[in-house]
Amino acid sequence: MSETAFVHREGVTRGGSWRLVLERELVDLWLGGKALVLLTLFSILLGITAYLMATNNELRLLPIKEIAYLMLKLVVAFGLFMSLIIGADSISGERERGTLEGLLLTPTSRRQIMLGKFFAALSAWPPAFLLASPLIAVLCRDSQVVSWSLLWGGILGTVLVLGVTGLAMLVSFWSGSNRTSIAVSLIIYLVFLLPTQFPGQAQTGAFGDLLQKWNPLEASNVFLAKVIVNNRTVGEMSSWLVAPILFAVLMLSVLFLYASPGLGLEPGRARGRASWGRIAGLLAVAWVVATMLVGAYPTAAASSDSPVQVVVDREWVTARTGDRVEFTTLVKNTSSAATPPLIVAMNIINLQGEVVDPEDWSPQRTQSMDPLVPGASVEHTWIIDAILKGDYLVYMVVIPQPAGQESTSSPVASSGIHLTVTPFTRINPRGVLPLAVGIPLSLTATTFLLRWRRRRAITVGEREG
Repeated sequence: MSETAFVHREGVTRGGSWRLVLERELVDLWLGGKALVLLTLFSILLGITAYLMATNNELRLLPIKEIAYLMLKLVVAFGLFMSLIIGADSISGERERGTLEGLLLTPTSRRQIMLGKFFAALSAWPPAFLLASPLIAVLCRDSQVVSWSLLWGGILGTVLVLGVTGLAMLVSFWSGSNRTSIAVSLIIYLVFLLPTQFPGQAQTGAFGDLLQKWNPLEASNVFLAKVIVNNRTVGEMSSWLVAPILFAVLMLSVLFLYASPGLGLEPGRARGRASWGRIAGLLAVAWVVATMLVGAYPTAAASSDSPVQVVVDREWVTARTGDRVEFTTLVKNTSSAATPPLIVAMNIINLQGEVVDPEDWSPQRTQSMDPLVPGASVEHTWIIDAILKGDYLVYMVVIPQPAGQESTSSPVASSGIHLTVTPFTRINPRGVLPLAVGIPLSLTATTFLLRWRRRRAITVGEREG
């Protein structure tokens, strides 16, 4: 759509003109081919990764949940990259191409222009996520894992894309050239991305916790890993959602409250000092909210002596990665007096000496019990998700509640369950290959077709002119 047609189009209202800006931007992005080229590159990378996971002997041994998580990490990372490139070009690119002046002369506010450009920059994320969904479904072949992974991958990916797009547009707003805008945006993206590649040992301690919890990309990865792979509940991991949500809110607030009114031909000329007061107030409120959300964590209680017995219903189990193992325990009071309140906890040890986090293996690692009268017993059901191959010993511990702050107790342990986990995969290479090859080829053909039609339309217009 030409600038003249855009300016004189009938029905333009100040409140809804962002839709016309959005339409113009979408035409440039998609019919111009930039978005399709990025999407094609993404589909090629995704197809290669999916095919390697389906055919490589080592990668095929990964648990299904781990495969879903790794694919989601790739999808979100490249989705952020596409939105960042488009957002970084949205303003500085228009300045260099000389098209921003015509856009500023349209009967609309600067904020409406920024809003239309912002939605256009987001347009690459939904099709990228949709392209990845069938590949994840074919690789995992577990409806529960697929639906849970796509749900939280889509939610967190969208939140991150909102924040990264806002950040890239802010950089573009303040940059004097398009090259500077893209370079600075990529550097900032790498600053967020590189800590996520550190090994677990490098992310321990206060500084490591800071890197993880306040880096929006790393916090999102930890949340997805714990919820999808390690069976943690959403409520338990909710504090890890603070960083990505806060990041998105801050970026969008600065973009639309401070930067948008000052959009002009010169970079970084915001109007009015009142906007700084709004930003300072927003930062203060965000800090208070973040402190309230992350400030407190519950602590564990001590215990006191009690003659109870805990018995498990099996001695050994052989399972495959991805299987769920169910067993029961029986807790009995063998004394002549009532017990205090009890807590039953499940523990798991790797017999090869490797570190194991029990919470990664069970959705419910502890269960509380009311006091037991003499001779009474209570039965509990437990579930273990076999997530990694190896030999393990699972055992239960009963912990009586202490009588007071200055008392203690002796936990009572059960006999162990020898759990042997063997590798198993349900990946079907024949189902992955058509998608891995067909999606990039379809996108490439679509890109060439759109470019051919656009060049033909330009040629016909020149002849008629």
